[in-house]
Amino acid sequence: MEKRKIAFQTFGCKLNFAETSSIARRFKEDKYHTVEFKDKADIYVIHSCTVTAQADKKCKAAIRQAMRRNPEASVAVIGCYAQLKPEELRNTPGVKIVLGNNEKYNLFSIIDGTDTKEHHYGHDLTEQPVTPSDKELKTSRTFQPGYSLNDRTRSFFKVQDGCDYFCTYCAIPFARGRSRSATIKETIAVANEIASSEMREIVLTGVNIGDFGKQHNESFYGLIEELNELDGIDRIRISSIEPELLENQIIEKVSKSVKLMPHFHIPLQSGTDRILDLMKRKYKREVFEARVKKIKELMPDACIAADVITGFPGETKEDFDDTFSFISALPISYLHVFTYSSRPNTRAAVMEDQVNDREKSRRSKVLHDLSEEKKEQFYTENQGTIHEVLWESDVENGMMFGFTDNYIRCKIAFDINRVNNIEKVKLLTVDSQGVYEVQVV
Repeated sequence: MEKRKIAFQTFGCKLNFAETSSIARRFKEDKYHTVEFKDKADIYVIHSCTVTAQADKKCKAAIRQAMRRNPEASVAVIGCYAQLKPEELRNTPGVKIVLGNNEKYNLFSIIDGTDTKEHHYGHDLTEQPVTPSDKELKTSRTFQPGYSLNDRTRSFFKVQDGCDYFCTYCAIPFARGRSRSATIKETIAVANEIASSEMREIVLTGVNIGDFGKQHNESFYGLIEELNELDGIDRIRISSIEPELLENQIIEKVSKSVKLMPHFHIPLQSGTDRILDLMKRKYKREVFEARVKKIKELMPDACIAADVITGFPGETKEDFDDTFSFISALPISYLHVFTYSSRPNTRAAVMEDQVNDREKSRRSKVLHDLSEEKKEQFYTENQGTIHEVLWESDVENGMMFGFTDNYIRCKIAFDINRVNNIEKVKLLTVDSQGVYEVQVV
């Protein structure tokens, strides 16, 4: 029997990438052949994000691209957009499967025709779109672990899902449900699966990873203590973690560990307490400032990324200027800048004093420019220093690339023997693309 060609496209966070990889591994090679999304396929799977209106647009564009490549193909849309707007997707030409975050793990059995539920879907996707009813499409309650194995070097490892915060701008709790995770013991068992592969580095991902383990009377700190003893993995990175959950003991643990990388991603969102309060964030800006200073006190070379939202309803020019000044004064390495986007069913969507699009764009550009200045300063401070780089397999113009422990991108002449190996290097000069040329020491 001829293999069916299936292609996957993932939008959004590292969590989505971890889940896509786990879902894709179920499609057995004897019946399915995975191809690039840009190629002609029989089935296109789009793992959607809905954190902004732009994310929704990217999903719709991907559906149109898939149908242009093969008008006879079937498109499956899974994930957060499918969770929140199933009816909108059901009526989109070409879309035959719509599965929210609870149902997306059934994708293989649905396509393969082995789903045993009463509403047996079968594998003939030429009829009406396959999707649970609105009544069935409930917010996720269970935890499904996942990890990526798309390359030999780094794995995104899902350790937590959902969020209990319900910030006024965010629809993710409606899409992914309440905060939940496995136990430390169960999580370590999955980590050992990754460690048995060729992976040298894992990136801990989740919606709110600092919340890990609370329903089991465990903690994120307890998890990283156990992971720090894991054999078979050389590097562990912590992805985005809320400032009030990034406790000093976590920072201190990273500073003393060879395995835990000096690389932090901390959401700030606004540099004014008034806007943080409107957002229903759970900290004051002084907490964020204290975390940044603690990190730099213990790890001067550490990389610190921060999320910031501009144009939130009610954000005045004074609020924005205050945020700009606050960020400017802190040793942050770079920013992830998000222009506020109204999300359905969120409280911020109906707030007064919405900022106009032109002003939001202006503020966004100012923060992007600040981010570039911060990154250039961080790179300059690291010039001449010695770090360890994990080399990846990508090749461009005879050069290969990798990241230092503190997340500086480096390049060196390609040598296949370097792939997936860690080398100590000296950072020499930065090219026009912001990549460091290095010398092995």
